Amino acid sequence: MRFTVSSSALSSKLNMLAKVIGSKNSLPILDCFLFQVANGEMSITASDSDNVIKSTLALTDHDGEGEFCVPNRVILDALKELPEQPLHFDVDAAGEAVAIKIVYQNGLYNFTGQSAEEYPRTQSMNDACTTVSLPTEMLINNISRSLFATASDELRPVMNGIYFDLTADALAIVASDGHKLVRSKNFTIKSESPSAFNLPKKPASLLKNILSKDGDDAIIKFDDRSAEIQFTDGVMRCRLIDGRYPNYNSVIPNNPNEVTVDRRGLQSALRRVLPFASESSQLIRFHIESGRFEVSSEDIDFSTSAKEQLSCEYNGSPISIGFKGSSLMEILSNLTSDNIIIQLADPSRAGIIVPAEQPENEDILMLIMPMLLND
Repeated sequence: MRFTVSSSALSSKLNMLAKVIGSKNSLPILDCFLFQVANGEMSITASDSDNVIKSTLALTDHDGEGEFCVPNRVILDALKELPEQPLHFDVDAAGEAVAIKIVYQNGLYNFTGQSAEEYPRTQSMNDACTTVSLPTEMLINNISRSLFATASDELRPVMNGIYFDLTADALAIVASDGHKLVRSKNFTIKSESPSAFNLPKKPASLLKNILSKDGDDAIIKFDDRSAEIQFTDGVMRCRLIDGRYPNYNSVIPNNPNEVTVDRRGLQSALRRVLPFASESSQLIRFHIESGRFEVSSEDIDFSTSAKEQLSCEYNGSPISIGFKGSSLMEILSNLTSDNIIIQLADPSRAGIIVPAEQPENEDILMLIMPMLLND
């Protein structure tokens, strides 16, 4: 079997696919890429058994069809230093060992591949699955905004993913670790028959890195056990997190007091004040009254403290409340609006942070649990 392919196109695809390959695979064959040549194009697959990504490349010239496996390090290192040029593959898969020769300008590579027979194959989604289509830019933005709030909890694995909740009103994308929560609603995507799936952290991170914002819509097909995401450059299949996701709407309070403050200004103040907080608790205190927003921290053990004032819009009664500084920084970093609204009730109730101006057809909300103040 012979075929010719662009070196830069192949290298780009392989680097994208390599992100899914685990460092410790249960099957040795999963250290390899699966190459399949048929109908004038080449499909390349990478997998860690739970997640599979497949992408296709057009061939400029080909003779014969077949499939073979190549260890990922071998092929990635071989292509790393090559400039853009045609690569001529000559593959002999007659025996158990696969002889591969790559001829390039002024040189050639000879190495051994593996038979494709042992490579695990994935089942295609059945007709009973649910299908939803959404813009790739929206999917990337929502995954990027939600990932930081996912948990790493072995006892409650259901909290370790991003929950997609499709209802008659909107598509809600939710992540929470019990201390902070992100809920993003998109009102352009809805379904009369409600359905939901829980996407694990690894495939979510992979999608964030491999999707292109200017690509076509991503088509997500899912059932109770697995999901398939089709995008411009290929398709990803992954196993979903099993279990009932908590009722996230029930933990979102209706707080009456609203304070509007400059997001970047608050971020800067937190960066200056946080180093003086207790290293173990990272407690940051907010004291808010009409037109004045005070941010302070204190470490009694080392006799350090810091305090800074910001201007704000607030007409409620004075309130003092404590939050974990690192969690606050993560929330502010994952919002993009110039101004934010912090909704508060009392020092024991969760704080709600929303953009002062919501994106069109979207509703973004972030929640953070308070910390006890020792007054």
